[in-house]
Amino acid sequence: MSEIRKSWGLHTGVVALLLALNFILPDYHHGNLARVMVLACYAMGYNMLFGYTGLLSLGHALFFAAGMYGMSLTVQHLGWSAGPAIIVGLASGLAMSLVVGILSLRTAGVAFMIVTLMFAQAGYLAALYFGEYTRGDEGFVIQKAARQIGGIDLSDPMSRYLAALVLFAVCLFITLRVVQTGFGRVLVAIRENEERTRMLGYDVHLHKLLAILLSGTMSAAAGAAYGLLFGYAGATFASVQYSIFPLLWVLLGGAGTVLGPFVGTLFMFYLIDLSSDISTAYMLIAGLTLVLLTLFAPQGLVGELRRRTLRWLP
Repeated sequence: MSEIRKSWGLHTGVVALLLALNFILPDYHHGNLARVMVLACYAMGYNMLFGYTGLLSLGHALFFAAGMYGMSLTVQHLGWSAGPAIIVGLASGLAMSLVVGILSLRTAGVAFMIVTLMFAQAGYLAALYFGEYTRGDEGFVIQKAARQIGGIDLSDPMSRYLAALVLFAVCLFITLRVVQTGFGRVLVAIRENEERTRMLGYDVHLHKLLAILLSGTMSAAAGAAYGLLFGYAGATFASVQYSIFPLLWVLLGGAGTVLGPFVGTLFMFYLIDLSSDISTAYMLIAGLTLVLLTLFAPQGLVGELRRRTLRWLP
C-alpha cells in the first residue's frame, strides 16, 4: 500500500473512531471532546503556518476572535441567522489574515513574531474599547434560539458534537490534501531553506501569504464554530494566552504533522482537567509534565511516533 493511501486510511479511521465515540461516551467526555475537536481545528490552522511553513506567529488569537466576533456580533446585534453569520465570520478571518499577511511579511524572524503579537494585542484592545457591543472580558451569551442551522439545534449535545466532527473532518482532510500537493511541499521547502527555495524559482512571498490566508481562515472557522456551538463570545479569546495555546498544542502533538494538533490539544486539555482534580496547584503538575515531554519527546507525540516507527506519517 502506498504512503498516500496509508495516510488517508489512517486519518479516515480517526474520523470514524470519533464518530463512534459520539454514541458511547458519557455526557462529560462527550462535551469535552466536542470542544477539543473545535480547538484542534484552531491548532491545525496554526500548524499550517508554524509547522509546515516555519513562520512563528504570536497573533493567531486575532483570527480566532475575528471569526468568533464576525459570527456572534451579526447574530447578536443584526439578528442574522447562524448560517449567514458563519460566512461573515469566515470572511472576517480571511480579510484580517490578508491585512496582517501583507503587512507582517515585510518583516522576518523575530520581527515577524513581534508584529503578529502587536496585531493581536490591537484586536484585543479593540474588543475591550468597543465593550458596548462586545461586552469586553465579560462577553455575552448567544441565545439558544439563534444557534440553529437548517432547523438543527446546535445547542443539543448530539448535534453539537456532530457539527464539531464535521468541522474537524473538513479541516483535517484539507490539511492532509494541502501537504500532499506541490504547494504544501513548497511550504516545507521554505521552512527548511527559504533562500534555496527562492533560487529554485518559487515565489516565496506569495506562498507565505497564501499560507497565512489558509491558516487565518481555518482559525476563524474554529472561532466562529466555538462561539456558535458553545453559545459564548468574549474578549478573553482575543488575549495573548489564546495565541500561546495553539503553539503549545502544536509543539506537544508534533509540529508539521497532520494529526499532531489534535493529539496535542486533547493531551493538554485532559492534562489540565485531571491535574485540577488532584491539586489546586494543577498548573505546576501540568508544567512539569510539559517540561518532561519537551525533554524526552522534542518532536511532539506524533512527531516522535513518526521518527521512531511510522515514517510515512504526513
